[in-house]
Amino acid sequence: MARRAFSEALRFDSGFPPALPAPGESRSRLLYLHVPFCEQPCPYCSFHRVPFEESRCRAYFDALRKEIGLYRSRDYDFSGVYIGGGTPTMLIDELAETIALIRTAFSIRELSCETNPNHLTEERMKILQQAGVDRLSVGVQSFDDSLLKKMGRLEKYGSCEEIASCLRQAISRFKTLNVDMIFNFPGQAPEMVDRDLETLLGIGIDQVTWYPLMVSNTTRRQMTETFGSVQQYDEERFYRQIVRRLVPTYRLSSAWCFSRQEAMTDEYICDYDEYAGLGSGSIGYLGGLCYANTFAIEDYIARIGKGELPITAARVFSLREQIRYTFLMGLFGTRLSLVEFEKKYGMALWRIWLDLWVSRLIGAVTRESFNLVLTDRGRYLWVVLMREFFTEVNNFRDHCRSQAALGT
Repeated sequence: MARRAFSEALRFDSGFPPALPAPGESRSRLLYLHVPFCEQPCPYCSFHRVPFEESRCRAYFDALRKEIGLYRSRDYDFSGVYIGGGTPTMLIDELAETIALIRTAFSIRELSCETNPNHLTEERMKILQQAGVDRLSVGVQSFDDSLLKKMGRLEKYGSCEEIASCLRQAISRFKTLNVDMIFNFPGQAPEMVDRDLETLLGIGIDQVTWYPLMVSNTTRRQMTETFGSVQQYDEERFYRQIVRRLVPTYRLSSAWCFSRQEAMTDEYICDYDEYAGLGSGSIGYLGGLCYANTFAIEDYIARIGKGELPITAARVFSLREQIRYTFLMGLFGTRLSLVEFEKKYGMALWRIWLDLWVSRLIGAVTRESFNLVLTDRGRYLWVVLMREFFTEVNNFRDHCRSQAALGT
């Protein structure tokens, strides 16, 4: 039911006029930049990514900086930046130049960037520090060498011991060092997750984002060929195993993010009311408009070169859909402020009274003062809901990629 509802919400209108709403009143806004280039795509990954080619990547960064200028010329401002991929640190000089431009164009308070373990070199980390990166998010996924080999990551990024050594060298270099992990891989056993937990706790990582495996229809076929059939029946057991070990050493920043201190998270959709999506294949949400940029790299570069926004599909959310989205994302961050909600929408919570009533009825949500808060039961329910949400986002990406490959 949740997947069907999210699929309906992501039925964008192709050919939507590429116009953004006016910035309007000052809101909490984030700038998301997508850099799709990777050394080699992983079989489970559904993000928009393409093999690295240096000349193509440099042309892409040049277009990305021009797109930043298009938002600045429309009087948008942003307080946070999240740079994802792909692997944004493939060309560190281009990345540093882009960050410098962002800092001169907008009122940036925090900046997060993704990378991979093999990029935790002294040279790259020094450049990222000088650029003002507050939070570095490292894709690890697992410390089990057998799983890393199946993922195609063992040769690319090293063994468990090598990755752990790289992470130790990066500790304290940034305000927050996050490690991305995945649970519920086919063939993954509880003792593997226990070893992952021991490794992370031994290193003393600042933050752990531990996702359930989320596969689109396309990657499901690839996963089955590589790992075996993807099942959900062990998912809750793995999740509760992880929570038991990490809490209370870490606090829950979202249903699946564990932090030692206040920090930005991968789930910027929880912390920011709106976000602009820049780069090929990025998705943005501004003023009730949800939109996607073209997934074709050459089309993206060409349209930016003409001074056009590269939006290829969009959908205006109704007020009820906006309220439901805020309800879902707010509680994904474990609590929803009723004061902030009413400030944003007025006394409009009644528009989703059924969602709220069901959540309270099944014991997923409780009220604490002026906040709605996820219960222990509710946290896993929200893991399931967000897994379904992101699965449908991934299916949308697959569709867009296939259309781009066909030249439509």
